[in-house]
Amino acid sequence: QVQLVESGGGLVQAGGSLRLSCAASGPTFSAYVMGWFRQAPGKEREIVATVSWTGGTPSYVDSVKGRFTISRDTAKNTVSLQMNSLKPEDTAIYYCAARPGGTSWLSRGSWGQGTQVTVSS
Repeated sequence: QVQLVESGGGLVQAGGSLRLSCAASGPTFSAYVMGWFRQAPGKEREIVATVSWTGGTPSYVDSVKGRFTISRDTAKNTVSLQMNSLKPEDTAIYYCAARPGGTSWLSRGSWGQGTQVTVSS
């Protein structure tokens, strides 16, 4: 059973930075895709960034390209999201997620409990 625990959220001023971390445990993650999602008040959950556990080119939603970086540490079983140049519209609950390769987030995704990120203007 996949377990994901996020940390690192908080309150930051616009233009600032935060680093989110996700501790992953459970199965062997070598065939997994890891991701970060977010959900703002009154909005649907959206995908922010994904990366294969084995490496490769990460993908990002257009609104965070050039500002956010997703990375994973296979030795420590962690996935991180470095967020720079934060904007008020980045305010949301951020969720770490994992799914087996070749499946969908909807059908086989596992989720952490979420961590609040608030960006003040």
